[in-house]
Amino acid sequence: MRATPRRHPRRPHAWLIAVLVMLGLVIAPIDGAGAGANDMSPKPTIVLVHGDWADGSSWSGVIARLQRRGFTVVAPPNPLRGPSSDAAYLSSYLQTISGPIVLVAHSYGGFVTTNAALGDSDITALVYIDAFIPDEGETSADLLGMPTPTGSCIVDPANAAFNAVPIPGGGIDLYLRVAPNPPYTGFAECFTNGVNPRDAAVLAAAQRPAAIEQLFEPSGLPAWKTIPSWSLIGTQDHVIPPALQEFMSERANATIETVKAGHLLLISRPAAVTNVIEAAVAASS
Repeated sequence: MRATPRRHPRRPHAWLIAVLVMLGLVIAPIDGAGAGANDMSPKPTIVLVHGDWADGSSWSGVIARLQRRGFTVVAPPNPLRGPSSDAAYLSSYLQTISGPIVLVAHSYGGFVTTNAALGDSDITALVYIDAFIPDEGETSADLLGMPTPTGSCIVDPANAAFNAVPIPGGGIDLYLRVAPNPPYTGFAECFTNGVNPRDAAVLAAAQRPAAIEQLFEPSGLPAWKTIPSWSLIGTQDHVIPPALQEFMSERANATIETVKAGHLLLISRPAAVTNVIEAAVAASS
């Protein structure tokens, strides 16, 4: 059965409020019926940071859900050049936002947010979605090389997962191969397991490259030492092994949630991601 809508008392007409104010009978604005103290606190802006081989559109399902809940949401581009330069760009972007911020990262984006949030008093919470949560001095190559029960599907001595493209003037961009290249299991099985095959094909075609330097650049002092953190771990993640995510999350004293999903759970399980973000907002407001 559908619930009967609750009827609220009518608010006084504007002319009546004006008269009462002139007579000194109203000394404070009349708020909507049922408003509580929490309504006086501004909602934070939710800033979503994507990872390698993706762009801001990977957050589309999460963005739509957060916007329906009344949040201001932005998903700025992550340059994918390396932790220090990408964090500097994000930090500069965050300075254009007024009020509290909840900073959310996926995958390599965790390196970027962990560094960009340091010293920013407007950031009330860090949320990691199948993400790296590095400590000072660690690289993504270091972390992915740690022994875990399953290992990462993109790590092997021959770099079978990558299509390396030289950058004119120096440097190398890494794309994920689409087809399997043993021991690499292919884009669909390694990177987008759990995503609709048609969407996975589009993601493979539109992937943005990661600079090879980012694999070996050490992270700086981590913001999670001073900012409350949350972590959502996909138990079927083949890129960042769940055991590694658990280790990093526990070290950061993060509130941990798990969901049966692959690495791109922000696409395959947007409701679960939205719920964790809302929990972080509620706990840090």
